[in-house]
This record gives sequence, C-alpha cells and structure tokens, in this order.
Amino acid sequence: MDSKTKSSTEAEGSKERGLVHIWRTGSFSLTPERLPGWGGKTVLQAALGVRHGVLLTEDGEVYSFGTLPWKSESAEICPSSPLLESALAGHHVVTVATGSFHSGAVTESGVVYMWGGNAAGQCAIANQQYVPEPSPVSISDSETSPVLAVRILQLACGEEHTLALSISREIWAWGTGCQLGLITTTFPVTKPQKVEHLAGRVVLQVACGASHSLALVQCLPPQDLKPVPERCNQCSQLLITMTDKEDHVIISDSHCCPLGVTLSESQAESHASTATSSHTETLDGQGEVFENTAVEAELNVRNVETTIGNATSSQQSIVGTAEVSSARTAPTYPDTQAVTAYLQRLSEHPVRENREHGEKPPQVQPPVGEAIPDLHSPPTTSTSALNSLVVSCASAVGVRVAATYEAGALSLKKVMNFYSAAPGETGAQSGSAPTGPESLKDVREEQVRQESMQGKKSSSLVDLREEESEGGSRRLSLPGLLSQVSPRLLRKAARVKTRTVVLTPTYSGEADALLPSLRTEVWTWGKGKEGQLGHGDVLPRLQPLCVKCLDGKEVIHLEAGGSHSLALTAKSQVYSWGSNTFGQLGHSDFPTTVPRLSKVSSENGVWSVAAGQDYSLFLVDTDDFQPELYYSGRQDPAEGDTLPENPSGTKTPVLLSCSKLGYISRVTAGKDSYLALVDKNIMGYIASLHELATTERRFYSKLSEIKSQILRPLLSLENLGTVTTVQLLQEVASRFSKLCYLIGQHGASLSSFLQGVKEARSLVIMKHSSLFLDSYTEYCTSVSNFLVMGGFQLLAKPAIDFLNKNQELLQDLSEVTDENTQLMEILNTLFFLPVRRLHNYAKVLLKLATCFEVASPEYQMLQDSSSCYESLALHLGRKRKEAEYTLGFWKTFPGKMTDSLRKPERRLLCESSNRALSLQHAGRFSVNWFILFNDALVHAQFSTHHVFPLATLWAEPLSEEAGSVNGLKITTPEEQFTLISSTPQEKTKWLRAISQAVDQALRGTSDFPIYGGSSSVQRQEPPISRSAKYTFYKDPRLKDATYNGRWLSGKPHGRGVLKWPDGKMYSGMFRNGLEDGYGEYRIPNKALNKEDHYVGHWKEGKMCGQGVYSYASGEVFEGCFQDNMRHGHGLLRSGKLTSSSPSMFIGQWVMDKKAGYGVFDDITRGEKYMGMWQDDVCQGNGVVVTQFGLYYEGSFHLNKMTGNGVLLSEDDTIYEGEFSDDWTLSGKGTLTMPNGDYIEGYFSGEWGSGIKITGTYFKPSLYESDKDRPKAFRKLGNLAVAADEKWRAVFDECWHQLGCESPGQGEVWKAWDNIAVALTTSRRQHRDSPEILSRSQTQTLESLEYIPQHAGAFSVEKYDNIKKYLIKACDTPLHPLGRLIETLVAVYRMTYVGVGANRRLLQEAVKEIKSYLKRIFQLVRFLFPELPEEGSTIPLSAPPPPGRRSFCTGKSESTSESPEPGYVVTSSGLVLPVLLPRLYPPLFMLYALDNDREEDIYWECVLRLNKQPDISLLGFLGVQRKFWPATLSILGESKKVLPTTKDACFASAVECLQQISTTFTPSDKLKVIQQTFEEISQSVLASLQEDFLWSMDDLFPVFLYVVLRARIRNLGSEVHLIEDLMDPYLQHGEQGIMFTTLKACYFQIQREKLN
Repeated sequence: MDSKTKSSTEAEGSKERGLVHIWRTGSFSLTPERLPGWGGKTVLQAALGVRHGVLLTEDGEVYSFGTLPWKSESAEICPSSPLLESALAGHHVVTVATGSFHSGAVTESGVVYMWGGNAAGQCAIANQQYVPEPSPVSISDSETSPVLAVRILQLACGEEHTLALSISREIWAWGTGCQLGLITTTFPVTKPQKVEHLAGRVVLQVACGASHSLALVQCLPPQDLKPVPERCNQCSQLLITMTDKEDHVIISDSHCCPLGVTLSESQAESHASTATSSHTETLDGQGEVFENTAVEAELNVRNVETTIGNATSSQQSIVGTAEVSSARTAPTYPDTQAVTAYLQRLSEHPVRENREHGEKPPQVQPPVGEAIPDLHSPPTTSTSALNSLVVSCASAVGVRVAATYEAGALSLKKVMNFYSAAPGETGAQSGSAPTGPESLKDVREEQVRQESMQGKKSSSLVDLREEESEGGSRRLSLPGLLSQVSPRLLRKAARVKTRTVVLTPTYSGEADALLPSLRTEVWTWGKGKEGQLGHGDVLPRLQPLCVKCLDGKEVIHLEAGGSHSLALTAKSQVYSWGSNTFGQLGHSDFPTTVPRLSKVSSENGVWSVAAGQDYSLFLVDTDDFQPELYYSGRQDPAEGDTLPENPSGTKTPVLLSCSKLGYISRVTAGKDSYLALVDKNIMGYIASLHELATTERRFYSKLSEIKSQILRPLLSLENLGTVTTVQLLQEVASRFSKLCYLIGQHGASLSSFLQGVKEARSLVIMKHSSLFLDSYTEYCTSVSNFLVMGGFQLLAKPAIDFLNKNQELLQDLSEVTDENTQLMEILNTLFFLPVRRLHNYAKVLLKLATCFEVASPEYQMLQDSSSCYESLALHLGRKRKEAEYTLGFWKTFPGKMTDSLRKPERRLLCESSNRALSLQHAGRFSVNWFILFNDALVHAQFSTHHVFPLATLWAEPLSEEAGSVNGLKITTPEEQFTLISSTPQEKTKWLRAISQAVDQALRGTSDFPIYGGSSSVQRQEPPISRSAKYTFYKDPRLKDATYNGRWLSGKPHGRGVLKWPDGKMYSGMFRNGLEDGYGEYRIPNKALNKEDHYVGHWKEGKMCGQGVYSYASGEVFEGCFQDNMRHGHGLLRSGKLTSSSPSMFIGQWVMDKKAGYGVFDDITRGEKYMGMWQDDVCQGNGVVVTQFGLYYEGSFHLNKMTGNGVLLSEDDTIYEGEFSDDWTLSGKGTLTMPNGDYIEGYFSGEWGSGIKITGTYFKPSLYESDKDRPKAFRKLGNLAVAADEKWRAVFDECWHQLGCESPGQGEVWKAWDNIAVALTTSRRQHRDSPEILSRSQTQTLESLEYIPQHAGAFSVEKYDNIKKYLIKACDTPLHPLGRLIETLVAVYRMTYVGVGANRRLLQEAVKEIKSYLKRIFQLVRFLFPELPEEGSTIPLSAPPPPGRRSFCTGKSESTSESPEPGYVVTSSGLVLPVLLPRLYPPLFMLYALDNDREEDIYWECVLRLNKQPDISLLGFLGVQRKFWPATLSILGESKKVLPTTKDACFASAVECLQQISTTFTPSDKLKVIQQTFEEISQSVLASLQEDFLWSMDDLFPVFLYVVLRARIRNLGSEVHLIEDLMDPYLQHGEQGIMFTTLKACYFQIQREKLN
C-alpha cells in the first residue's frame, strides 16, 4: 500500500514503517533502543557486522553506522548518527550485505559495490588494506564471447570472503579461504570467479558464515523418465542386484562404483590441489551415503588416499568391502573377523574421500513423498573412521546388533587400543595438543569428536523416531530396523508399492516461475571445525557438497552464523547444526554435526530466522498474528555473577518482550547486537498481511500433515476396491499434492513479501488469482467425483482399522468437534477442508481493501479478488451438494443400471420417480422413468434404458392447440417423443431444467463461475443451431457413424465431419441431415489397401455438380456428377505413364458411361480417337490419328472402324472405301498414290501388312486441271464430327449454370443472379484457403460483382464495356464464362497436343475455333441482349476524326469508297482476343506442321538472300534508286550508306514487322503489317523530302526487302493463320490489301529460288 493513503502527509505515514530497534547481545531482558541519530526514513533491510552495520532505505539509499575504521576522515570513523554512503548516490540500491568488517551493496542494474576491510581481498581489490568508499566490482563471464558483465541479484559476506548470486543463478566468489569453493591455491582471490562446482544448477540463495558458505539450490528435475542403464559405466557391475536368501529376496540398487565418479571436464582437476595451504588442518572428505538394503550392507570406499603429516598427499586407490551379514541364529553378531580385517587395512590409510558420490541410477519407482534422507556415516578423522564404520554396520544390521555392540561383545575400547597400536599412525591428530588463540575452538572440536564417539546417537543413526514421523523411507522400511522386520511384511510392503501414486506433485511451470521453489537442496563448503557444514564430521570442504539429510525437507531460506547454520523450511521448522556452545542451535541434541530440528515454540511455527556470531533469532507466528521474537545463544552474566571464563548460553530459546514495538518484519544479527525492523499497524493493514501469511503457513503445515498422516497410508492399503475407485483416489491424492505444494510455495512467498515493500498490488494471490482458483477447482472436482462414485463407502471397509486407530488425529485435522460423527463423515469433511480456505482469502482481502480509499485502484482490485474467491467458495459448495445429491440417488437406483450409468463427472439434476412426467401414447403397463443428468437425459424402462446426450437434444413446449396441455417435445437426431407432465408448474420446471442442462453441456463441462461474475446468468433457452458430436445407432445408412459438426433442430446442418466405423468419411457441408454443398468423401478399398477419394459438390446426400473423384485403382475423374454418377462433361485419367494401360478420356458422360462427343487418348498404342461414343464404346463418326502419322476418319461401331472411311498415311497415300475392323480394309474402295495414280476395286487386309486387291489401276493424264490435289484431300472432314456437335456438354453446362434449360431459353435477370451466386459462393469457399486466390484475382472478383447496366442506344463505349467485362470474366474460373473458357482450352489442348498434333487435323482445329466463337457469342448476346447481331455496325457517337491520309491514294477517305465509319460487331472481334491467346500454341503448331515443306523452301531462300549487303539486295530486288537511303541516322549520328553496309536500311520497318510473331489474334497481326507500311513510308518521305504517292509497283520491292530482312521463320504459318481467322469485313479494306501484299511477298520469296 502506498504510504500516501495511510495518513494525511507522506512523511508522517512513512515513519510508521521499517522502524529500527537494536538490542545488545546476551542481555535479552532489556528493552531495545532506537538507533541513535536515525531519522524517520523507512528501512527496508539492515545488515550487521562485528562492530558496524548498514541500513537500506525505501528510496534505495545506504547508511552506515557503528565503528567504521576504513573511513578516511576521523569524524567518520565513529559517527554519532548513521552516515549516508554518498558514493552510491544516483544508484538505486536493492539489497545490502555485511561481513565481519566489510560491506556490500547491489544496485537495481545488478552492479556490486564493496567497501570496508579488505585485508583478505574480500572487497575484490588487490593490495589495499581498506576500501574507504563503495567501489564497483567488475564481474564478467569470460566463457561468453563477447565477454559480458554479469548482473547480480544477491550478495553474502563472511569474515574473509564474499559470494554473489548472479541473475543466471550462478555463484561468484572472491576473498580468501576454502569457503570460496574455488579450484585454486592462491589467495586472496581479488577477481570474482565462478564457483564451477555448482555451474549449471539453479542456485536460489547464498549465505556466508565467518568461514563457511551455504547455498540453497533447486533440485534437478526428476530423472525417472530416462531409461535406467543396467550396468555401471565404469566398472561394468550390475547396478541393481538381486540376492536370493532362504526366505526372502533382497533387491538392492546401492551400487557404489569402486572406480569413483566420472569426472566431467570442469571437475577433472588434479587431486593434489585439494591438499591446500598450511592452515587447513584436516583434508576435504565427504560423508558417503549408505543406502541400507535388507540385512546386507555393502560398503565401498572409493579413492582412498594416504596422508602423511599435513603437507604431502600420495594417492593410492584401495577398495574395501565389508560385508556384514546376520546369521539366522537368534543373537546376531557381525562377522568379527571381517570387521577387524577391514579396520586393520583402514588404519594404514586414513580415509580421504573423493568429493563426489558414486553415480547412482535414477530411481525406477519415484520415491513416495519425502523419503528419509540418505544418512551420512562419514569417516571424520583418523580416530572416528572406525567409529563410523562400526556405526554404519550397526545401522545396517539392526538395532539389536548395535545394542550388543554397546554391551561390549566387541568392546570399543579394545578396538581403539588395537587401532592406535596399528602401524603407520604417524600424524594422528589426537596426539597434537590444541594451542594458540583458537584453543576454545579446538576444545570444542574435541568435544564434537567425543560426542560422535559415544555410539549412543551416532551421526548415522539420526534420531529414528523423529524421522519416522516424516513419512516412508525410500527403502521399504527404515534403516536400523530391518533385522526385526519379518520377510512376510517385507513382501507385503513390496506389494503395496505397485500401486502408489506419486505424492510429490507434478510441478506446474507457471507456479514455479511466479513462486519460490520448494524442491531444494542445501550445499555447504568451507571450514567445518564445529560441524557447521552439516556433513556429520568436522572436516573442511573445498567444494560445495550436498547436505543429503535436508533433501525433501523443503528448505526455503538459509542463515549462517559465526560457526553455526540455520535452515528454515516451508513447514515453518528450523534445522540447525554447527557450534552449540551457547545453545545457539535451539536444541541440546547431539551430535550437532548434522542438521537437527530446533525446538523453538511447541505450538507455533517459525517464519524468519537470523544467525549471529554465537546466537540465533527466531520470528514465530502467534495466534494474534503479531510475530514473537525468540533468542537462543550467548547469555551475558548478570551484574552479580562473576564467572567470565565460563561463558553461558540459553538452554532453550527465550521469548523477548517486544509486542509493544509493533509488527516485526525482519531481524538481523551481528556480533554484539541484533536489530529488528518493525512496522506499526496503521488501519489494520500490516496486521491483515501478517494474518494472511500466518494462516497460509499454518494451512500448509496442516495439508502436509494430512498428506503424510492420512493420504499416504490410505493409498497403501490393500483391496481398495475397483480400479476406477483407486484411480479416482489417486487423482484426488495427486491434485491434493499439487494444491498442497502451491500453498507451500505461496506461504514461502508471503514470508519474503513481508520483508519487502509490502505493496498490496503485488500480492500473488491477487495478481495471479487464476493459479489458485484453478488448483482449488481441480482438487474439488476430483473429490466430488470420488464422492459420487461412492469412494468414501468403498474406503470404509479396508480403511476402518487405520481410521479407528487414528480417530483423534482425524478429528483434530478435520476440526470436527462432535464425538458421535461417523468416521467416513469425518474423512469426507477432511477431504473438503481446503475449500474453507477460500472464505479466509476472501475475508483477508476484504480487510486489506478497507485500508484504502474507495476510489483507489487498490481498493477495486482487492475488492474484486475477494469476491472472486468468495464466489468460487460458494460455487464449490454447490458442487459438493450436487455430488451428495447424486450419491443419494445412486443408492436408491436399481443396481444393474447403476454400473452402466454411473460416471465420475455425471451429476443428477432431476428425475421423474414421482410420476410427474410420462411418455405420450405409452402402454398401460409400461414404466417410463426419466432422469436428467448434467450430460444426458436417460429414459429408463423395466430392464432397459436409453441415454440421450444433451448436446444433441432439443426441447420445446407444445402449444395448447396440439391437444397436449402440458406437453414437451423432445427432439434427438434419431428419435422424437413427447413428454406429458402432470401440472403446468411441473412442465415449466422440466423445461427450464432441460434447457439449462443443455446450455451447460454446450458451454463445456467446466461451468466455472466467471472470475468476479456470478454463475446464475443463464440464457433463456439453448441455441437451436449448435456444434456437437454424436454417434448414430439406428439410421440404416448412418448406423454406428459418428458426426461432429453443426446441427439444426436434430439434423446435421452446416459444416461437419461424418465418420463410419468401416473407415468411410465425409467432411464438408450438410443440409437437413444430408450432405449438401462442398465436401470431401473417402471410401477405403480393402482389396487394394488404398482409398477412393472425392472432392466436390453434393446435393441431398449425393454427389452432384463439379467434383474430382480419385479411385483406389489410380484412375482420376474430374468433371460433373449427378446422383452419385458421372454425368456431363468430364475427364478420366487412367494410370500413370509407367503403368500397364495409361489413357485419357475427355468428353461427355451420361449416367456413368461415355456418350456423346469425346476424345480418347490411348497412350500405350499411341492413338487418339476424336468422335462419338455411346455406352462406353466408340459409335458413330470419328477420327483416329496415330503417332506414326496415320489418319483415319469414318464411321465406328462397337469400338471398331466399320463402314465407310478415309485413311491417309504420312506420305499422302489415300484409301477411300469400306472397313470391317481397326485398320482393316474390307470391300469396295479407291487407293490413290502420292503422285496421283490410283486403283479402284475390292480390297481386303490390314493396313501395313499386305493388302489383297482386285481392281483397276489408273494413271491419270499429267495435264488434268485437278492434278494438284487428289479429290480425297478436298473431301477431308466430311466424315468427321461436325464442329458444332463437339463439346456440346461443356456449353450446355454453362447454359445450365446461367439457369437456362437449353441454349438461349431463359431469363436474363435470372442468369445474372446465378452469376452473382456462383461468384460469392466460390469466394466463400476459397476464403478458408486464401493462398488459392492471388490479390489480382480477388480484385477481379470484386469488380465482377458489378453488373454492367445498359440503357439507351447501343454505342461504341458500351461495346468496349462489354469487351472489358468479358476479359475480366474469362480471367477467373469462378465465373461461368471463365469456367467455360478454361474447359474449352483444356479440351482443345487435350485434342490437338501430343499424338493430336497431326497436320491433317488443321482444318478441324480451325473449324473448332470458329464454332467456339459462334457459340460463345450466342452466350454473350444472351447476357447482353442489346448487343447487335454478327456483322452489324455500331454508329460512332462522336463525329469521325479529321480524315487520316489514305495510305495508297493520298486523298482523304471519301464516303463513296468505305462504309459508314464505325465498328462492325463480330464474334471474332469480341471473343477471339480472349480465346485465341490461350489456344495459340497447339493451333500454331498445326499450322507449322502443315506448311512444313513450303516453309523450308522459303527459309533456305531467306538465308541465301540475306548474305548480301543492303545496296546489292535493293538492286537485286529492283527497288528504284530514288528509294535507296543515302544516309542513315544511327544513335543520332548521320552515317553514309556504303556498299558494305548491311542490315541498316529500313531498320525501323524491319523491327516493326518482326513483332508479328509476338501477337496472337489476326487483327493484332494485321495492325503490325499496317504499321510496317507506315514505317517504310516515313523513311522514304524523310529521304525524298517531298510529298509522294506510292504505287503498288514501287511499293512491292521495298516491302519484299523488309520481309527478307525481318527473317520471320514461320511466315507461312502466320500468313495462313491470318487468312483463316481474319474478320471477313476486313478483306477488302486497307488492311486486306496490305495483307495480300505480304502474302504475295511470301510466295515471291519461294520463287526467287527459281531465278
């Protein structure tokens, strides 16, 4: 909350937060004092050193107080009031830290500043005793390139070292000592270095003691998904062993590799470096983890190294394995020989462990809950190595063995004597007497050693009772108890494991990103003289090492004192270890070298801790939510006592009286003083925050207790009932764990929130409320489902013993006070307990809201969040009631049906057992029972029932007229029935219930209240049109098919997918329950193992309209369908080119058969048939061409050439006559040779293989007039199909699309409507796949939607508009005309490409184009009725332009010579520009083939004549001298024409004429010729400088020259094409004359050869 809203002025308000109170250490009876000279600034954080301290204020300023010897000015060394560190001005500091004599600060941008004592390099500056002012420390990561500065989050300072935690969660260290964790022997380290050992791990927090370091590290993600290797990578031993004993089997996964760990690159440094500088008294060693399995202990000690004295270290690997097995006889003793032998070997080599564990395989079965940590039994020094060994043997073999061992069977003393007498004991530490200033410490170390020698409570046997309460062990039983467990119990326990559910939740990434993680490990390193590292020994560690027994303890914060450490957990407990001289650990248990629970307050949890030099502080939750401060540690003697040499401490933590101060938010401890930051409770704001945090932490402890004490035992019970019940219980358990974990995280985050700025708007519970709402809803849903399935009843039997035993615990946890409540009721209440917490959230948020002004945004946000939680609580309460109501119903419902109808998510809404609802027209004795669930309406009869899913159920009241007064009409996809209710009220009730249920079912099952809204807002009635999934059970066509898509009143309607069980599938549009519109259909073909696939249009459940059908056989049909059959124009492709019989048919189909005109291309035989079909066979007239140049036209019957026909071969041999079979002559005929000789008579035989002839041979006279051409050539085409008969179906289809029954019969407006509909539907269809339409096409479509309007007289402008419209329409296949053009182009190419490129087909091809023009023109005239008929003239609306000089006459055009100026309307003028460019390639190819011979002659002549220079060629062609250009303008320069000049004269005309090849239509080609003439005229006029009139005699030679120089390769084809297709009205005009000139030139050039 902003300080402004708290009180009238900011200054006044800010004084009430972050007040500083200081106590002197040891005198805790006194009240604290205020910090002398400190003003009213709000302090966010404070840090204390030995004699100085640092404060961080709310606005990011830093103040120092106390003794500051490093300051340069004497006045500042002991300032009277806190001193502002001005060097940090302008930098907003976010966190501070102090070591014993130095300080550090981190700014907002992640930069570290250090100042103070620097004797050990702890300020990261070399060779400087003191650093007077804060100076920046450069921390950069050299591994990255470029080298980047590292941003820092948190800082921790010790006596001689500093640690920094970077934003990438890595630790950087500088200073002196092994507590840096760096791989170095040179100190001080003044350049910050990364602690490589923890690189790659996520470090959450660091803490520094005087000479040791702690790090809180996030656990690695569970590895249980990786396959477990069978053998060890190093020594190839099996990782999991199975030993078969007499009456049980031991499965062990405790393989410890004798060859040590795999050293990755970062760790493979020389072992010698670990024997460091002289002040390290003992060497680095690590407690080995012993996994205790059954009654076999395997002890592997890896890399055992000898140390002689302290200086040298020789390395020698020795593997020792002590196998201590228990005999079957009653008193069990360890195998004494084995132990003694092993001890003897050990004595020669004091153990120096390597710093890493052996690689353990990941757990196969994830541990259930918080497993007991792996217990350490580390060899400490030479004296305690033996002790550890014996102790670990004892823990493995069992308590009884340990007892016998203590009784003296293997007396410790004897072993000790034996041990010390052993050879090689040169530098045993027990021999060296402690001296020097650290004598107290050494005495303490001795004491620690003595403690661990007691044998009563060794480091391995950490108080087992305490551990038992923590939950099941990772093994099947607890270590130390195994020898007492009977094999039968073992087997039973193993059985339980098969069904355990993982109660460590599946962590959601979102929550982990927002809230602190609870899956943490504690790693420690540095000096361990006092056991402050927690590894169970007093050895120092040079590298971070994990404190295994804190695994799974959910540590959230670490504190390090002078020589002790504290770890705070999410369950509000504190673990402490290290020096306990003054009772600073808060407990008096031994040993203190491993973490133990502090006993601070019996009933309340600790939420914040601080560790001083030799004392600890604990902030404890209380019932009134005001934190209490407990002190534990050094106690200064009172005035009267005089025993200074024996310092005393507290036995148990002492409560300090500080309730009057206010609400403590943070405590900090130094050497001689400690400090608390206190907030005053203004308007109850601070109190409400503390209430929220305290209750959340307590709630977490409660949930954890329920999890470990109730849920876990329940899950491990035998015979829990059916599989579904067990699954539901497991789901409840896992959702519970997830919720529990979230609450734990939230509790931890609130603790840190209280230590910060405390802004209401950054409360997680408000900012990310969905996280909490979702978790609670999920959990509650799973409990309700469990309840509905009768889970609690089923639990009653197997769980009764367990519940009876723990009745008090249950009552206590579930807060049930009534003694008589049934156990199951209590359990039920317990499971629904978390929902109550939502009310508390709402209450506290509301309390917080009242601290703000109503208009403020905070008030609004808190108010909204509060109502969110409240409405969810009410909603979940309703859900619980619904579940209980449903459960009650199932108890009364007849058994058989229950099993099939009872589902976890199904809830009862209402049922008609009171006869209030009956079926209309039901029999007298029939029983009809209607039950409405939240997902279905069930109609139950005597022994049968039918379920109608609500998503596809429509209910409507019947009107009074229908005769049924209180009737409800129920419609489902396959049934319709009427329900009669007894009263109108009953009818209304049922109608409303059904409508709401249907609505709910359609909205989705999670009817979660909208956050902040209420769930009571209902639609009046569910929509008639909806999306749903349904499986048919009755309809014969659709039986067992599943439909998923849109519905309308019980019928599929709209887009949907229909799947049949046999694999058939339709996906597309439906209408009234039938496929209608555009859709895709697949039918599997089992025989071919492929599928038929249709994409296209449907009508009333059948294929109808355009479509593509791909058959499983490989055939593809594209075309029209009608009633599921191919009908209309279509293309059938069979086979690929490589397959057996590739072929292609394009043409007309009738009722699935080829009928009408069609083209069949038989690719295998290389033949193409173009002609008539009937019933799938060639019947009627047709033409066949082959790839070998044979050409046949004539009649066909049943696929055979039968009857009259004409056959031409490539060399122009012609046969006219009768045929009886393909290529088989039979009957009367005439055979004509290429030279004109012919035979008449009777022929029989196959063409090309010898023909029998009976007839007469004629040699016609050479002078007959028609010798040039045999008459058969003139007749060609007579027996072919007439051009107008071809492709009728294509045109008919276009007429149909325009809404006409037959060509020209129909309404024009209707046609335009149809065009508009076709365009919009096509556009809509393509909207789903926009890549099909380019941008220009979309624009074209938009412009086509405008229909050209024509009123008044027809004019040239209107003609032009029609032309433009046609061009656009033909550009898009979505327009009927465009589609027509596209189809025509396709059929034309199909006909005349490939084998069809036969010169004999040229005349047919030209006729076909002319026919197209005629028929398209008919369509255009139908659409534009005002268009005049073919050949009419449109008068020009404007007066003609001033007369252009006529080319040949020179006079202005006079009326007598040319018709009325204007346009002539012709089909070719209108349609050819659209059509011809698309058909040009195949057509021109035919022209080229036909004119092949004469063009060869022409071309040879062109090449020959073009060798001559310009002047000689002009002379040769007889061009008059006056037309010869004398000079030429080349690039603007005038050059003389020389005799050698070539290709320069009339260059512009030549260039112009060459463009004839780039144009398509005859009219365009004619324009090119006309332009060429004008260019010639221009150049001649330029040289003559006078007005001049051409005569044809003068002009022809010049034009001939231009034609020769233009070198047009296929001039003959161009000439013939223009001649065939030019507009007839142009023939006698100017362009006609010019064309004739060109034609004359072409023939003249061929003849030049003869000259």
